[in-house]
Amino acid sequence: MWPIARRNKFRAVAVAVGLALLASPSSARAQSGSSPFSLFDNIFNAPAPTNAPAPGIGGVQPWSGEDGASGHPLMTAQAIRDAANNFDACVAGLWPDAARRGISQDSFQRFTAGLTPDLRIMDLMDSQPEFTKAIWDYLDILVNDTRLAKGREVLAKYRTIFDAAEKAYGVDRFIVAAIWGIESNYSTQMGDRNVLRSTATLACVGRRQAYFRDEFLVALEILHRGDLRPDQMRGSWAGAFGPTQFMPTAFKRFAVDGDGDGRRDVVDNPTDLIFSTANNLKKDGWQSGQSWGYEVVLPKDFNFLLADKAKAMAVPQWENLGLRRAGGQPFPRIAEKAYLLAPAGADGPGFLMLQNFRVIMKYNPAEAYAMAIGHFADRLRGGPPFVQPWPRQERVLSRAERLELQQLLVQRGFYQGTPDGQFGGQTREALRNFQTSIGAAADGFASSAVLDQLRAR
Repeated sequence: MWPIARRNKFRAVAVAVGLALLASPSSARAQSGSSPFSLFDNIFNAPAPTNAPAPGIGGVQPWSGEDGASGHPLMTAQAIRDAANNFDACVAGLWPDAARRGISQDSFQRFTAGLTPDLRIMDLMDSQPEFTKAIWDYLDILVNDTRLAKGREVLAKYRTIFDAAEKAYGVDRFIVAAIWGIESNYSTQMGDRNVLRSTATLACVGRRQAYFRDEFLVALEILHRGDLRPDQMRGSWAGAFGPTQFMPTAFKRFAVDGDGDGRRDVVDNPTDLIFSTANNLKKDGWQSGQSWGYEVVLPKDFNFLLADKAKAMAVPQWENLGLRRAGGQPFPRIAEKAYLLAPAGADGPGFLMLQNFRVIMKYNPAEAYAMAIGHFADRLRGGPPFVQPWPRQERVLSRAERLELQQLLVQRGFYQGTPDGQFGGQTREALRNFQTSIGAAADGFASSAVLDQLRAR
């Protein structure tokens, strides 16, 4: 993050924004599993601006009182105030929908009593970080020795549960453990916002009300059914909760009562947590016994127009184009079809991505996230770090520079969209066309050098 319809993730994924064209800014984690805005986003939030209001009671940051950066009419300061003034009536108006879902009036009144809007969420929804991180910085933060050590402890502690989950769902234990580690640092960073309050706020205020009405009503269903207690439903500002960050609708679709106690407790019950996360991946198309992808060495003068997820080919076809697996290892299954990802452009490593990588991206549609999960899982399994170096000399563009780059592409006739400082597939294609026009490697990578080239034209 939008994400997921599975969680209908409508997340304009903060992590993706800074990854030089790695993911669409409005991709929803949409069809399947966890939060449209998980704690992974929070790890990389830009610092608050120096003119931000002082923290309120309890250290909670208040709403800025300003228009949202998206420019959406429901995100103007006046629209937010008007919706907040109507919050009680909005929540009460959802009772007929709740009743149709089998929620009792007693449960509805008990769980919604005293709810107030958390307007700080409006700032978080529309935040646009001035600076973002390069993919190698994300990987450095997320795949580190401390987290790996904790992950190995978790795998050993719950080995019998992982054994049972693998047998039941055919999903690699290391992927499940990697998601647990990256989403919440093994249950130590799960967020502390009231899920019901957050989803109620988003159901009644702002630009995603239709989507979040369903999340709010499902949150009520969870509480009414008794799977979780209200104190367990605390998480991110968009309503993701638990160690692997399920949205309420994802919980409804994927949560499993793994130990047969009558509850689906994905917060405090390791069996339910592991089984539910594995079930999520399985239902999204996980292919048992297969990897997520391979690091590859690209030949000199490679045609980067082939680095496109729509251009999947069998491994032997890639080999015929000169690609080799990094480290000199052979590809284990030559019948596999894969697409090429070059997340750092021509000066960085390449990766052949398989079906399971696409499955991880259903969990969270940022390519950086999916790479971190896959690589972390490989390291937990005992695999080595990536072989090839990242172009760490590259400077990540600021938001103003990203906006300027798009504006220059418009002026040169390469970009037809509206410049917004957020990079997706359309910007990547425009950059490739510009690079082709000047005889450069058409890798679509938004470097400071390509910005200088645009300025010079």
